[in-house]
Amino acid sequence: MAIKVKAIIGSTSSTSFNLKIVEHMRSRYADQLDITPVFINDLDMFSIDIESNPSANVVDFKNNVKDSDAVLFAVPEYNFSIPGAMKNAIDWLSRGGDFTLKNKPGFIVGSSMGAFGSIRAQLHLREILSNPALAPILLPGNEVYIGSVHEKMNEAGELTDKATIDFLDSVVFNFIEFYNKTNTTVKA
Repeated sequence: MAIKVKAIIGSTSSTSFNLKIVEHMRSRYADQLDITPVFINDLDMFSIDIESNPSANVVDFKNNVKDSDAVLFAVPEYNFSIPGAMKNAIDWLSRGGDFTLKNKPGFIVGSSMGAFGSIRAQLHLREILSNPALAPILLPGNEVYIGSVHEKMNEAGELTDKATIDFLDSVVFNFIEFYNKTNTTVKA
């Protein structure tokens, strides 16, 4: 049975390279991971004024993420950090006392047109996710930084770079092993 993974798409762009990476993963690993993209485009800005009575889009977002075995964060890099929309989504996940991400296995991928492939954004994301109100269990030592991503895809937006595909294969294999070990440990 495939692991049910919700992939939080950190970009609000309709041409997001990170969404294209997730779509590649969704197709390529369908027999092992049931990946569903989760979009953050329409979430209200977090405010303590509406925290106790969030809009339906926030409730749906949180329930969508909660209804998963694992979480994949697909993060671009904006100004040396994560996009504001992604930070807003994470703020919602940290509030309300339901601990949506707590002890949920997860991993991170990121791409950019620049050479570094979202390194700084992922460092910040890991720091943010270390908050005890979030506390997912992230796959260690398998950082996916896809730089110059636009040169690794064809005109249809399909990932074609063999080295990148091979690397993703190894990370997904490692994540599945990590998930199985983590899932056993957390339930024990």
